[in-house]
Amino acid sequence: MSDFLLYEQTGAIVTLTLNDPTSRNALSTPAQWAALVDAAERIQADVSVKCVILTGAGSAFCAGGNVKDMQAKTGIAAGDAYRISEGYRNGIQRIPLAFQRLDVPTIAAVNGPAVGAGCDLACMCDIRIASESARFAESFVKLGIIPGDGGAWLLPRVVGMSMAAELTFTGDMIDAAQALACGLVSRVVPAGELLASARALAERIAANPAPALRMSKRLLREGQHTRLDSLLEMAAAFQAMGHHTPEHTVALDAFVQSMRR
Repeated sequence: MSDFLLYEQTGAIVTLTLNDPTSRNALSTPAQWAALVDAAERIQADVSVKCVILTGAGSAFCAGGNVKDMQAKTGIAAGDAYRISEGYRNGIQRIPLAFQRLDVPTIAAVNGPAVGAGCDLACMCDIRIASESARFAESFVKLGIIPGDGGAWLLPRVVGMSMAAELTFTGDMIDAAQALACGLVSRVVPAGELLASARALAERIAANPAPALRMSKRLLREGQHTRLDSLLEMAAAFQAMGHHTPEHTVALDAFVQSMRR
């Protein structure tokens, strides 16, 4: 895939690893943004993939943008206001859109600090598991900027508006226990068990039929903003499709056989 993003598939599970530990996996260049977008598109098109794990190499999950580039007015901070705006639209903002289009369930295995865009990247995943050394900060305000990569849309949907406002307006860092308490993550595990725990969860997910997984995720995603009657219409159509998949027949037969034992 790229030097920055390692793409590894074992069975029906893809593991994506942010792989620049010297920069604490900072997410600040067009090549890095493109690598994540390309990976999401590749996964979306690959019907053999049932679940994705996203994690970071080294001591950090993702340190967000490169502050030195901001200070030097280079990279994402280069040019006048219009060029910066277009740079966001055609650059890092492609990532949340690509993850939003992804029908495959995603798990963020947060191994260390997830700061700024790193926190938002974790929120782009469906499930977040944290190691005890994980830390989270929606820290943009401390630099005099705002969440430019979708954090203002993502974070309230994960932790609710009140907590999202607190994290966004203070920029404070919270630890793994605090993240668990506010619902930012669903579990905290010892650092040495993080990837094994994420893998075990991914395997439980991947044990289920692929069409049902993808349609279920699409329904969950649509349910965030649509009316109930519209969602029910979509669910009826998907249910009809599910009844006619070979996977449904196999699953039914296996269930009936298990009841006879």
